[in-house]
Amino acid sequence: MLRALGWVAVALTLAGCTLTHTERESFAKLSEEFVYTTLANSPVLATQVGYHRHGTLELDAALDDYSPEELGRQRRWLQELRLRLARSVDVRQLSPGDRADFDTISDQISLALLELETVQSYRHNPTLYVELIGNALYTPFVLEYSDKASRYRHIIARLEKIPELLRQARANLTSAPEIWTRTAKSENDGNIGLIEGELRSGVPGELRAEYDRAAAPALAALREFNRYLDTELIRRDHDWRLGSDKYGRKFRLVLATDMTPEQALAAAEKQLQTAREEMFAIARPIYDRIQPGRRGRAELNAVVAAVLADISGRHATPETYFADARRDLEEARAFVREKNLLTLPARDNLQVIETPEFMRGIYAVGGFNAAPPLQPELGAFYWITPIPKDWPADRIDSRLREYNYYGLKLLTIHEAVPGHYVQLEYANDVQPPLRRIIRSVFGNGPYVEGWAVYATELMLDEGYLDHSPELRLTFLKQQLRMIANTILDVRLQMMGMSDREALDLMIRDCFQEREEATAKLRRAKLSSA
Repeated sequence: MLRALGWVAVALTLAGCTLTHTERESFAKLSEEFVYTTLANSPVLATQVGYHRHGTLELDAALDDYSPEELGRQRRWLQELRLRLARSVDVRQLSPGDRADFDTISDQISLALLELETVQSYRHNPTLYVELIGNALYTPFVLEYSDKASRYRHIIARLEKIPELLRQARANLTSAPEIWTRTAKSENDGNIGLIEGELRSGVPGELRAEYDRAAAPALAALREFNRYLDTELIRRDHDWRLGSDKYGRKFRLVLATDMTPEQALAAAEKQLQTAREEMFAIARPIYDRIQPGRRGRAELNAVVAAVLADISGRHATPETYFADARRDLEEARAFVREKNLLTLPARDNLQVIETPEFMRGIYAVGGFNAAPPLQPELGAFYWITPIPKDWPADRIDSRLREYNYYGLKLLTIHEAVPGHYVQLEYANDVQPPLRRIIRSVFGNGPYVEGWAVYATELMLDEGYLDHSPELRLTFLKQQLRMIANTILDVRLQMMGMSDREALDLMIRDCFQEREEATAKLRRAKLSSA
Protein backbone atom coordinates (compact mmCIF):
# COMPACT_ATOMS: atom_id res chain seq x y z
CA MET A 1 0.00 0.00 0.00
CA LEU A 2 1.22 3.45 -0.87
CA ARG A 3 -0.08 5.48 2.02
CA ALA A 4 2.04 7.84 4.11
CA LEU A 5 -0.14 8.02 7.24
CA GLY A 6 0.09 4.68 9.04
CA TRP A 7 0.64 2.98 12.38
CA VAL A 8 4.22 2.87 13.62
CA ALA A 9 4.07 0.71 16.69
CA VAL A 10 7.31 1.81 18.34
CA ALA A 11 6.37 5.47 17.98
CA LEU A 12 4.09 4.96 20.98
CA THR A 13 5.54 6.31 24.21
CA LEU A 14 2.52 5.68 26.33
CA ALA A 15 2.10 6.82 29.91
CA GLY A 16 2.25 4.05 32.45
CA CYS A 17 -0.81 3.07 34.45
CA THR A 18 -1.12 0.76 37.43
CA LEU A 19 -4.12 -1.49 37.98
CA THR A 20 -5.45 -0.86 41.46
CA HIS A 21 -9.05 -2.00 41.05
CA THR A 22 -10.97 -5.01 39.81
CA GLU A 23 -14.21 -3.50 38.54
CA ARG A 24 -15.18 -4.09 34.91
CA GLU A 25 -14.55 -1.17 32.59
CA SER A 26 -16.62 -0.40 29.53
CA PHE A 27 -15.18 -1.09 26.11
CA ALA A 28 -15.99 2.52 25.12
CA LYS A 29 -13.81 3.81 27.99
CA LEU A 30 -10.94 1.44 27.21
CA SER A 31 -10.96 2.17 23.47
CA GLU A 32 -11.01 5.91 24.16
CA GLU A 33 -8.03 5.53 26.47
CA PHE A 34 -6.14 3.47 23.90
CA VAL A 35 -6.68 5.96 21.08
CA TYR A 36 -6.16 9.27 22.85
CA THR A 37 -3.32 8.14 25.11
CA THR A 38 -1.58 6.73 22.06
CA LEU A 39 -1.92 10.05 20.26
CA ALA A 40 -0.98 12.12 23.29
CA ASN A 41 2.24 10.17 23.65
CA SER A 42 3.00 10.05 19.91
CA PRO A 43 2.91 13.77 19.10
CA VAL A 44 4.07 13.45 15.50
CA LEU A 45 1.31 10.96 14.76
CA ALA A 46 -1.16 13.16 16.64
CA THR A 47 -0.47 16.12 14.35
CA GLN A 48 -0.99 13.91 11.31
CA VAL A 49 -4.33 12.74 12.72
CA GLY A 50 -5.48 16.27 13.60
CA TYR A 51 -5.32 15.86 17.40
CA HIS A 52 -3.51 18.96 18.62
CA ARG A 53 -4.00 19.27 22.36
CA HIS A 54 -4.31 16.70 25.14
CA GLY A 55 -5.22 18.42 28.38
CA THR A 56 -2.57 21.10 28.79
CA LEU A 57 -0.08 19.40 26.45
CA GLU A 58 0.40 21.11 23.08
CA LEU A 59 1.16 18.07 20.95
CA ASP A 60 2.20 19.99 17.82
CA ALA A 61 5.19 21.43 19.69
CA ALA A 62 6.41 18.05 21.00
CA LEU A 63 8.45 15.13 19.64
CA ASP A 64 8.12 11.45 20.45
CA ASP A 65 10.36 10.29 23.30
CA TYR A 66 12.53 7.20 22.79
CA SER A 67 14.25 7.19 26.16
CA PRO A 68 14.45 3.82 27.96
CA GLU A 69 12.17 5.15 30.69
CA GLU A 70 9.41 6.03 28.21
CA LEU A 71 9.78 2.78 26.28
CA GLY A 72 9.51 0.91 29.57
CA ARG A 73 6.34 2.78 30.51
CA GLN A 74 4.95 2.03 27.07
CA ARG A 75 5.56 -1.68 27.48
CA ARG A 76 3.94 -1.79 30.94
CA TRP A 77 0.94 0.25 29.78
CA LEU A 78 0.32 -2.07 26.84
CA GLN A 79 0.60 -5.19 29.00
CA GLU A 80 -1.81 -3.76 31.57
CA LEU A 81 -4.27 -2.52 28.97
CA ARG A 82 -4.37 -5.98 27.39
CA LEU A 83 -5.21 -7.47 30.80
CA ARG A 84 -7.91 -4.85 31.42
CA LEU A 85 -9.50 -5.57 28.05
CA ALA A 86 -9.50 -9.32 28.73
CA ARG A 87 -10.94 -8.82 32.20
CA SER A 88 -13.62 -6.29 31.32
CA VAL A 89 -14.91 -7.02 27.83
CA ASP A 90 -17.19 -9.89 26.83
CA VAL A 91 -16.78 -9.85 23.05
CA ARG A 92 -19.99 -11.86 22.62
CA GLN A 93 -21.93 -8.86 23.88
CA LEU A 94 -20.35 -6.35 21.50
CA SER A 95 -22.06 -4.99 18.40
CA PRO A 96 -20.43 -5.94 15.07
CA GLY A 97 -18.85 -2.47 14.84
CA ASP A 98 -17.48 -2.63 18.37
CA ARG A 99 -16.22 -6.18 17.78
CA ALA A 100 -14.26 -4.98 14.75
CA ASP A 101 -12.81 -2.15 16.83
CA PHE A 102 -11.99 -4.57 19.66
CA ASP A 103 -10.16 -6.92 17.30
CA THR A 104 -8.22 -4.02 15.80
CA ILE A 105 -7.17 -2.64 19.18
CA SER A 106 -6.23 -6.10 20.48
CA ASP A 107 -4.06 -6.79 17.44
CA GLN A 108 -2.40 -3.39 17.68
CA ILE A 109 -1.51 -3.95 21.33
CA SER A 110 -0.02 -7.35 20.48
CA LEU A 111 1.83 -5.88 17.50
CA ALA A 112 3.28 -3.06 19.59
CA LEU A 113 4.45 -5.53 22.23
CA LEU A 114 5.96 -7.78 19.54
CA GLU A 115 7.80 -4.73 18.24
CA LEU A 116 9.06 -3.59 21.63
CA GLU A 117 9.98 -6.97 23.04
CA THR A 118 11.11 -8.97 20.02
CA VAL A 119 11.57 -7.11 16.72
CA GLN A 120 12.90 -3.93 18.35
CA SER A 121 13.16 -1.66 15.34
CA TYR A 122 14.17 1.19 17.63
CA ARG A 123 17.45 -0.70 18.19
CA HIS A 124 18.13 -1.54 14.55
CA ASN A 125 16.34 0.80 12.15
CA PRO A 126 17.74 4.35 11.87
CA THR A 127 15.12 5.30 9.27
CA LEU A 128 12.57 5.20 12.11
CA TYR A 129 14.15 8.30 13.68
CA VAL A 130 14.94 10.05 10.40
CA GLU A 131 11.40 9.69 9.04
CA LEU A 132 9.94 10.71 12.40
CA ILE A 133 11.88 13.99 12.21
CA GLY A 134 10.83 14.57 8.61
CA ASN A 135 7.16 14.03 9.39
CA ALA A 136 7.43 16.15 12.56
CA LEU A 137 8.57 19.17 10.51
CA TYR A 138 6.79 18.60 7.22
CA THR A 139 3.28 17.98 8.55
CA PRO A 140 2.84 21.41 10.19
CA PHE A 141 4.41 22.96 7.11
CA VAL A 142 1.87 21.55 4.65
CA LEU A 143 -1.24 21.04 6.78
CA GLU A 144 -2.89 24.39 7.46
CA TYR A 145 -4.49 23.45 10.78
CA SER A 146 -3.66 26.90 12.17
CA ASP A 147 -2.26 30.21 10.97
CA LYS A 148 1.24 30.14 9.50
CA ALA A 149 2.97 31.84 12.41
CA SER A 150 1.52 29.38 14.92
CA ARG A 151 2.54 26.41 12.80
CA TYR A 152 6.06 27.78 12.47
CA ARG A 153 6.27 28.13 16.25
CA HIS A 154 5.47 24.41 16.39
CA ILE A 155 8.19 23.69 13.83
CA ILE A 156 10.68 25.76 15.86
CA ALA A 157 9.74 23.92 19.05
CA ARG A 158 10.31 20.59 17.33
CA LEU A 159 13.61 21.76 15.84
CA GLU A 160 14.80 22.48 19.36
CA LYS A 161 14.09 18.87 20.36
CA ILE A 162 15.93 17.19 17.46
CA PRO A 163 19.37 17.00 19.17
CA GLU A 164 17.88 15.10 22.12
CA LEU A 165 15.95 12.70 19.87
CA LEU A 166 19.11 11.92 17.90
CA ARG A 167 21.00 11.40 21.16
CA GLN A 168 18.37 8.84 22.09
CA ALA A 169 18.68 7.26 18.65
CA ARG A 170 22.43 6.81 19.00
CA ALA A 171 22.01 5.36 22.48
CA ASN A 172 19.34 2.92 21.27
CA LEU A 173 20.82 1.76 17.96
CA THR A 174 23.06 -1.26 18.50
CA SER A 175 23.27 -2.51 14.89
CA ALA A 176 21.55 -2.04 11.55
CA PRO A 177 21.40 -3.62 8.10
CA GLU A 178 23.59 -1.69 5.68
CA ILE A 179 20.66 -0.91 3.39
CA TRP A 180 18.73 0.64 6.30
CA THR A 181 21.74 2.74 7.28
CA ARG A 182 22.32 3.99 3.74
CA THR A 183 18.64 4.75 3.26
CA ALA A 184 18.55 6.64 6.55
CA LYS A 185 21.47 8.80 5.45
CA SER A 186 19.79 9.58 2.13
CA GLU A 187 16.51 10.46 3.83
CA ASN A 188 18.35 12.48 6.46
CA ASP A 189 19.90 14.53 3.67
CA GLY A 190 16.29 15.27 2.75
CA ASN A 191 15.63 16.51 6.29
CA ILE A 192 18.63 18.81 6.11
CA GLY A 193 17.45 20.10 2.76
CA LEU A 194 13.95 20.66 4.13
CA ILE A 195 15.24 22.75 7.05
CA GLU A 196 17.66 24.76 4.93
CA GLY A 197 15.35 25.11 1.94
CA GLU A 198 11.55 25.02 2.01
CA LEU A 199 11.14 25.67 5.72
CA ARG A 200 13.67 28.48 5.92
CA SER A 201 12.35 30.23 2.83
CA GLY A 202 8.82 30.23 4.25
CA VAL A 203 9.56 31.56 7.75
CA PRO A 204 7.45 34.60 8.68
CA GLY A 205 9.73 37.60 9.10
CA GLU A 206 9.04 38.07 12.79
CA LEU A 207 10.13 34.46 13.50
CA ARG A 208 13.24 34.34 11.31
CA ALA A 209 15.78 34.92 14.09
CA GLU A 210 14.04 32.40 16.35
CA TYR A 211 13.97 29.86 13.52
CA ASP A 212 17.67 30.34 12.79
CA ARG A 213 18.57 29.88 16.46
CA ALA A 214 16.65 26.58 16.61
CA ALA A 215 17.79 25.36 13.18
CA ALA A 216 21.52 25.72 13.82
CA PRO A 217 21.87 23.05 16.56
CA ALA A 218 19.28 20.85 14.81
CA LEU A 219 21.28 20.91 11.57
CA ALA A 220 24.51 20.25 13.46
CA ALA A 221 22.89 17.23 15.14
CA LEU A 222 21.52 15.92 11.82
CA ARG A 223 24.92 16.25 10.14
CA GLU A 224 26.61 14.55 13.09
CA PHE A 225 24.03 11.76 12.85
CA ASN A 226 24.97 11.31 9.18
CA ARG A 227 28.61 11.03 10.20
CA TYR A 228 27.63 8.45 12.82
CA LEU A 229 25.67 6.47 10.22
CA ASP A 230 28.58 6.63 7.77
CA THR A 231 31.42 5.78 10.10
CA GLU A 232 30.01 3.88 13.07
CA LEU A 233 26.60 2.25 12.56
CA ILE A 234 27.51 1.08 9.05
CA ARG A 235 30.13 -1.19 10.66
CA ARG A 236 27.60 -2.89 12.96
CA ASP A 237 25.62 -5.03 10.55
CA HIS A 238 22.28 -6.65 11.35
CA ASP A 239 20.17 -9.08 9.34
CA TRP A 240 17.10 -7.34 7.90
CA ARG A 241 15.33 -10.70 7.56
CA LEU A 242 12.92 -11.40 10.41
CA GLY A 243 12.97 -15.18 10.09
CA SER A 244 10.03 -17.58 10.26
CA ASP A 245 8.94 -17.05 13.86
CA LYS A 246 9.04 -13.24 14.02
CA TYR A 247 7.70 -12.81 10.52
CA GLY A 248 4.87 -15.28 11.05
CA ARG A 249 3.73 -13.46 14.18
CA LYS A 250 3.97 -10.04 12.55
CA PHE A 251 2.21 -11.29 9.41
CA ARG A 252 -0.87 -12.40 11.36
CA LEU A 253 -1.15 -9.18 13.36
CA VAL A 254 -0.44 -6.67 10.60
CA LEU A 255 -2.66 -8.34 8.01
CA ALA A 256 -5.31 -9.46 10.53
CA THR A 257 -5.61 -12.88 8.94
CA ASP A 258 -5.67 -16.52 9.94
CA MET A 259 -3.89 -17.38 6.68
CA THR A 260 -0.29 -18.40 7.23
CA PRO A 261 2.58 -16.90 5.21
CA GLU A 262 3.03 -20.26 3.52
CA GLN A 263 -0.62 -20.32 2.44
CA ALA A 264 -0.39 -16.76 1.13
CA LEU A 265 2.75 -17.69 -0.80
CA ALA A 266 1.10 -20.74 -2.38
CA ALA A 267 -1.93 -18.68 -3.41
CA ALA A 268 0.28 -15.95 -4.87
CA GLU A 269 2.42 -18.35 -6.89
CA LYS A 270 -0.70 -19.99 -8.34
CA GLN A 271 -2.22 -16.60 -9.17
CA LEU A 272 1.04 -15.54 -10.83
CA GLN A 273 0.63 -18.23 -13.46
CA THR A 274 -3.06 -17.43 -14.00
CA ALA A 275 -2.34 -13.74 -14.54
CA ARG A 276 0.53 -14.48 -16.94
CA GLU A 277 -1.73 -16.69 -19.06
CA GLU A 278 -4.38 -13.95 -19.16
CA MET A 279 -1.72 -11.48 -20.30
CA PHE A 280 -0.63 -13.87 -23.06
CA ALA A 281 -4.19 -14.10 -24.37
CA ILE A 282 -4.47 -10.30 -24.54
CA ALA A 283 -0.98 -9.76 -25.97
CA ARG A 284 -1.15 -12.41 -28.71
CA PRO A 285 -3.23 -10.45 -31.27
CA ILE A 286 -1.25 -7.26 -30.60
CA TYR A 287 2.00 -9.16 -31.07
CA ASP A 288 0.80 -10.64 -34.35
CA ARG A 289 0.09 -7.12 -35.55
CA ILE A 290 3.45 -5.58 -34.55
CA GLN A 291 5.54 -8.71 -35.32
CA PRO A 292 3.82 -10.24 -38.38
CA GLY A 293 6.92 -12.19 -39.34
CA ARG A 294 6.82 -14.21 -36.10
CA ARG A 295 3.09 -14.90 -36.10
CA GLY A 296 2.24 -17.95 -34.00
CA ARG A 297 5.84 -18.89 -33.21
CA ALA A 298 6.77 -17.00 -30.04
CA GLU A 299 6.17 -18.27 -26.50
CA LEU A 300 4.48 -16.49 -23.60
CA ASN A 301 7.42 -14.50 -22.24
CA ALA A 302 8.55 -13.33 -25.66
CA VAL A 303 5.05 -12.30 -26.74
CA VAL A 304 4.14 -10.42 -23.57
CA ALA A 305 7.55 -8.79 -23.22
CA ALA A 306 7.52 -7.57 -26.83
CA VAL A 307 4.07 -6.05 -26.52
CA LEU A 308 4.86 -4.42 -23.18
CA ALA A 309 8.06 -3.00 -24.66
CA ASP A 310 6.04 -1.51 -27.50
CA ILE A 311 3.50 -0.08 -25.06
CA SER A 312 6.15 1.38 -22.74
CA GLY A 313 7.62 3.44 -25.55
CA ARG A 314 4.74 5.86 -25.14
CA HIS A 315 5.59 7.86 -22.04
CA ALA A 316 6.09 11.29 -20.53
CA THR A 317 9.34 13.16 -20.17
CA PRO A 318 10.80 14.12 -16.77
CA GLU A 319 9.52 17.65 -17.45
CA THR A 320 5.92 16.58 -18.26
CA TYR A 321 5.58 13.79 -15.67
CA PHE A 322 3.67 15.88 -13.12
CA ALA A 323 1.47 17.57 -15.69
CA ASP A 324 0.51 14.18 -17.08
CA ALA A 325 -0.42 12.90 -13.60
CA ARG A 326 -2.64 15.94 -13.01
CA ARG A 327 -4.27 15.45 -16.42
CA ASP A 328 -4.90 11.78 -15.64
CA LEU A 329 -6.49 12.74 -12.33
CA GLU A 330 -9.02 15.04 -13.98
CA GLU A 331 -9.68 12.43 -16.68
CA ALA A 332 -10.41 9.77 -14.04
CA ARG A 333 -12.73 12.12 -12.14
CA ALA A 334 -14.66 12.89 -15.32
CA PHE A 335 -15.04 9.18 -16.16
CA VAL A 336 -16.32 8.32 -12.67
CA ARG A 337 -18.94 11.06 -12.96
CA GLU A 338 -19.90 10.09 -16.51
CA LYS A 339 -20.46 6.45 -15.56
CA ASN A 340 -21.93 7.33 -12.16
CA LEU A 341 -19.68 4.73 -10.52
CA LEU A 342 -19.96 6.40 -7.14
CA THR A 343 -20.52 9.80 -5.58
CA LEU A 344 -17.18 11.56 -5.39
CA PRO A 345 -16.22 13.21 -2.09
CA ALA A 346 -17.66 16.67 -1.55
CA ARG A 347 -14.41 18.06 -0.16
CA ASP A 348 -12.01 19.51 -2.74
CA ASN A 349 -8.83 18.90 -0.76
CA LEU A 350 -6.64 16.68 -2.98
CA GLN A 351 -3.28 18.06 -4.08
CA VAL A 352 -0.67 16.52 -6.39
CA ILE A 353 2.75 17.26 -4.93
CA GLU A 354 6.29 15.89 -4.91
CA THR A 355 7.04 13.08 -2.48
CA PRO A 356 8.95 14.60 0.47
CA GLU A 357 12.63 13.72 0.22
CA PHE A 358 12.70 12.10 3.65
CA MET A 359 10.11 9.53 2.46
CA ARG A 360 11.61 8.62 -0.92
CA GLY A 361 13.39 5.55 0.41
CA ILE A 362 10.01 3.81 0.79
CA TYR A 363 8.00 5.80 -1.77
CA ALA A 364 10.33 5.63 -4.75
CA VAL A 365 7.53 6.21 -7.27
CA GLY A 366 4.60 7.79 -5.44
CA GLY A 367 1.98 7.34 -2.79
CA PHE A 368 -1.01 8.80 -1.04
CA ASN A 369 -1.29 10.66 2.25
CA ALA A 370 -4.86 10.96 3.51
CA ALA A 371 -6.34 14.06 5.11
CA PRO A 372 -6.25 14.00 8.94
CA PRO A 373 -9.19 11.97 10.28
CA LEU A 374 -10.05 14.65 12.84
CA GLN A 375 -9.64 17.50 10.33
CA PRO A 376 -10.63 16.00 6.98
CA GLU A 377 -11.13 19.44 5.47
CA LEU A 378 -7.34 19.84 5.40
CA GLY A 379 -5.09 18.58 2.62
CA ALA A 380 -4.89 15.10 1.18
CA PHE A 381 -1.82 14.53 -0.97
CA TYR A 382 -1.15 12.37 -4.01
CA TRP A 383 2.62 12.10 -4.03
CA ILE A 384 4.65 11.74 -7.20
CA THR A 385 8.37 11.13 -6.73
CA PRO A 386 10.29 13.26 -9.25
CA ILE A 387 12.95 11.68 -11.40
CA PRO A 388 16.35 12.90 -10.16
CA LYS A 389 18.08 15.18 -12.64
CA ASP A 390 21.45 13.55 -12.01
CA TRP A 391 20.29 10.05 -12.95
CA PRO A 392 21.94 8.53 -16.02
CA ALA A 393 19.80 8.32 -19.15
CA ASP A 394 19.17 4.58 -18.83
CA ARG A 395 17.69 4.93 -15.32
CA ILE A 396 15.47 7.80 -16.40
CA ASP A 397 14.29 5.83 -19.41
CA SER A 398 13.62 2.76 -17.24
CA ARG A 399 11.43 4.74 -14.82
CA LEU A 400 9.48 6.43 -17.62
CA ARG A 401 8.94 3.17 -19.47
CA GLU A 402 7.59 1.51 -16.32
CA TYR A 403 5.24 4.43 -15.60
CA ASN A 404 4.34 5.04 -19.22
CA TYR A 405 1.16 6.59 -20.65
CA TYR A 406 -0.92 3.67 -19.34
CA GLY A 407 1.05 2.98 -16.16
CA LEU A 408 0.78 6.55 -14.93
CA LYS A 409 -2.99 6.51 -15.47
CA LEU A 410 -3.30 3.32 -13.44
CA LEU A 411 -1.12 4.74 -10.66
CA THR A 412 -3.35 7.81 -10.49
CA ILE A 413 -6.54 5.74 -10.39
CA HIS A 414 -5.11 3.50 -7.65
CA GLU A 415 -3.71 6.24 -5.45
CA ALA A 416 -6.30 8.94 -6.02
CA VAL A 417 -9.61 8.58 -7.88
CA PRO A 418 -11.49 6.33 -7.34
CA GLY A 419 -8.83 4.55 -5.27
CA HIS A 420 -7.23 5.47 -1.95
CA TYR A 421 -8.28 9.12 -1.91
CA VAL A 422 -11.96 8.37 -2.44
CA GLN A 423 -12.03 5.48 0.03
CA LEU A 424 -10.26 7.40 2.76
CA GLU A 425 -12.37 10.49 2.25
CA TYR A 426 -15.44 8.32 2.89
CA ALA A 427 -13.66 6.84 5.90
CA ASN A 428 -13.03 10.33 7.25
CA ASP A 429 -16.80 10.79 7.61
CA VAL A 430 -17.25 7.69 9.79
CA GLN A 431 -18.94 8.41 13.10
CA PRO A 432 -18.15 8.58 15.93
CA PRO A 433 -14.72 10.26 15.55
CA LEU A 434 -13.13 7.69 17.87
CA ARG A 435 -14.07 4.88 15.48
CA ARG A 436 -12.85 7.01 12.57
CA ILE A 437 -9.39 7.19 14.13
CA ILE A 438 -9.30 3.46 14.86
CA ARG A 439 -10.24 2.58 11.29
CA SER A 440 -7.90 5.17 9.72
CA VAL A 441 -4.75 5.02 11.82
CA PHE A 442 -4.89 1.33 12.69
CA GLY A 443 -6.80 0.16 9.62
CA ASN A 444 -6.33 -3.07 7.72
CA GLY A 445 -3.86 -2.83 4.82
CA PRO A 446 -5.37 -5.60 2.65
CA TYR A 447 -8.77 -3.91 2.96
CA VAL A 448 -7.36 -0.55 1.85
CA GLU A 449 -5.32 -2.04 -1.00
CA GLY A 450 -8.17 -4.32 -1.96
CA TRP A 451 -10.41 -1.33 -2.59
CA ALA A 452 -7.82 0.41 -4.77
CA VAL A 453 -7.29 -2.72 -6.89
CA TYR A 454 -11.03 -3.36 -7.18
CA ALA A 455 -11.73 0.28 -8.10
CA THR A 456 -9.06 0.21 -10.80
CA GLU A 457 -10.41 -2.98 -12.34
CA LEU A 458 -13.94 -1.57 -12.24
CA MET A 459 -12.78 1.47 -14.21
CA LEU A 460 -11.40 -0.83 -16.92
CA ASP A 461 -14.49 -3.05 -16.91
CA GLU A 462 -16.66 0.05 -17.41
CA GLY A 463 -14.71 1.06 -20.50
CA TYR A 464 -12.07 3.52 -19.35
CA LEU A 465 -9.93 4.38 -22.40
CA ASP A 466 -12.50 2.61 -24.57
CA HIS A 467 -11.62 -0.90 -23.31
CA SER A 468 -8.01 -0.45 -24.43
CA PRO A 469 -6.24 -3.86 -24.51
CA GLU A 470 -2.96 -2.02 -23.90
CA LEU A 471 -4.37 -0.56 -20.69
CA ARG A 472 -5.71 -3.96 -19.57
CA LEU A 473 -2.36 -5.57 -20.26
CA THR A 474 -0.57 -2.88 -18.26
CA PHE A 475 -3.05 -3.36 -15.41
CA LEU A 476 -2.32 -7.08 -15.36
CA LYS A 477 1.38 -6.30 -15.33
CA GLN A 478 0.76 -4.21 -12.22
CA GLN A 479 -1.24 -7.10 -10.77
CA LEU A 480 1.83 -9.25 -11.28
CA ARG A 481 3.77 -6.71 -9.26
CA MET A 482 1.21 -6.96 -6.45
CA ILE A 483 1.43 -10.77 -6.53
CA ALA A 484 5.22 -10.57 -6.61
CA ASN A 485 5.15 -8.37 -3.50
CA THR A 486 3.62 -11.28 -1.57
CA ILE A 487 6.13 -13.76 -2.95
CA LEU A 488 9.04 -11.44 -2.21
CA ASP A 489 7.88 -10.64 1.30
CA VAL A 490 7.48 -14.25 2.38
CA ARG A 491 10.48 -15.69 0.56
CA LEU A 492 12.86 -12.88 1.50
CA GLN A 493 11.86 -12.72 5.16
CA MET A 494 11.46 -16.46 5.83
CA MET A 495 13.17 -18.51 3.13
CA GLY A 496 16.47 -16.83 2.32
CA MET A 497 15.56 -15.66 -1.19
CA SER A 498 18.59 -14.05 -2.83
CA ASP A 499 18.72 -10.67 -4.57
CA ARG A 500 19.26 -12.41 -7.91
CA GLU A 501 16.23 -14.65 -7.40
CA ALA A 502 14.12 -11.64 -6.42
CA LEU A 503 15.19 -9.62 -9.45
CA ASP A 504 14.65 -12.61 -11.76
CA LEU A 505 11.11 -12.99 -10.44
CA MET A 506 10.29 -9.31 -11.02
CA ILE A 507 12.07 -8.80 -14.34
CA ARG A 508 11.61 -12.17 -16.06
CA ASP A 509 8.32 -13.44 -14.66
CA CYS A 510 6.60 -10.11 -13.93
CA PHE A 511 8.01 -8.01 -16.79
CA GLN A 512 9.15 -5.14 -14.58
CA GLU A 513 11.73 -2.63 -15.74
CA ARG A 514 15.05 -3.00 -13.91
CA GLU A 515 14.67 0.38 -12.17
CA GLU A 516 11.26 -0.64 -10.81
CA ALA A 517 12.51 -4.06 -9.74
CA THR A 518 15.54 -2.61 -7.97
CA ALA A 519 13.35 -0.12 -6.08
CA LYS A 520 10.93 -2.89 -5.12
CA LEU A 521 13.74 -5.05 -3.79
CA ARG A 522 14.98 -2.14 -1.69
CA ARG A 523 11.49 -1.56 -0.32
CA ALA A 524 11.09 -5.26 0.48
CA LYS A 525 14.22 -5.03 2.62
CA LEU A 526 13.09 -1.81 4.31
CA SER A 527 9.65 -3.06 5.36
CA SER A 528 7.82 -6.31 5.93
CA ALA A 529 4.26 -7.69 6.10
